[in-house]
Amino acid sequence: MNKTRQGTSAMTLSTLIRISLFALCITASAADARDQVRIVGSSTVLPYARIVGETFGKVYPQFKTPLIESGGSSAGLKEFCKGVGPDTIDIANSSRPIRSGEASFCAENGVTGIEEFNFGYDGIVFATSAETAGFDLTIEQLYQALAKELLVDGELVANPYQRWSEIDPSLPDIRIDAFIPGEKHGTREVLEDRIMSVGCMKSGTLAAWAEKLDAEEAEDRCVEVRRDGRAIGIAGDYTETLQRIQSNPGALGVFGLSFYENNVRQLNVAAIDGVEPSAATVASGAYPVSRPLFFYVKQAHLNVIPGLREYVDFFFSEDMVGAYSPLTEYGLVPVSARERRDIRAALAAEDAGMTYQDTDGRPQAAPGKNE
Repeated sequence: MNKTRQGTSAMTLSTLIRISLFALCITASAADARDQVRIVGSSTVLPYARIVGETFGKVYPQFKTPLIESGGSSAGLKEFCKGVGPDTIDIANSSRPIRSGEASFCAENGVTGIEEFNFGYDGIVFATSAETAGFDLTIEQLYQALAKELLVDGELVANPYQRWSEIDPSLPDIRIDAFIPGEKHGTREVLEDRIMSVGCMKSGTLAAWAEKLDAEEAEDRCVEVRRDGRAIGIAGDYTETLQRIQSNPGALGVFGLSFYENNVRQLNVAAIDGVEPSAATVASGAYPVSRPLFFYVKQAHLNVIPGLREYVDFFFSEDMVGAYSPLTEYGLVPVSARERRDIRAALAAEDAGMTYQDTDGRPQAAPGKNE
């Protein structure tokens, strides 16, 4: 039995009564109290959701454009789990699966029908210009090249590496010059989660920080990027990054997968931990610098909040997430065409019935379904 079901079965009588009252009153009151879809969550999902939301408002003028806010995956799911009704949000955007503890918190507050929608994946690639010989890298090598401080000979010191060959003799004997997503860029979070955090742990640097700082502060220090000119944050789009590496022979740039695939002749891409980036390796999870993207919808709101079901259906339309759509042009690797069709068919049949995943990525029954 998973933790969510244990939490649900352990609910007090007063909680169960409150849930029943929610179920009785939401249909009668929600439409009158609110006529706009409300969404909160991941900053990574935010630009995708805004593209869909703004287009939705134009295509469906009978509905208000959804109100979409950021704040992060954890904050969005916490807000999502506060309850059911017109004063609570309808959707939580997330760059990770909902955790069992979060689902239990949802159930305690009456959110017992959660629909999970995995709409695609994001991934970043590391590449040199076509004029420069490419080289493959590991996550730990990338971390050693980019981190502000490292564990060297048992001591935490300012990053001493100036050339790739200083990190590993098998790497080219060229200066480290990296052009990475700026701090406000949507893919910066992928870099921090999949390279900086993982590399920090693998190198032993996280454990060293944990001896000096609390857990949150140690994690923050892990994702700090060096500021000595070897790693430059790019606030603009990937075209600017391409121009930078073309002007700096040997420089390494960070790009979205879609941009790389559209400019493959101008770039030499690096395999990371032995896996080359592609739509297939990103979608399968084999490529390590990628992750699935989700949004979670309250089952109880689907047929109550005006435009909510239509928004979800529109999100999975070919116009929004198919080949050459706005979301794929922005960098999304969408779920397969078959999965998109299945989701639209389930919505049309009023049986969205997705499942959420636990923290290890294992599918679990959606909380509150088939209880």
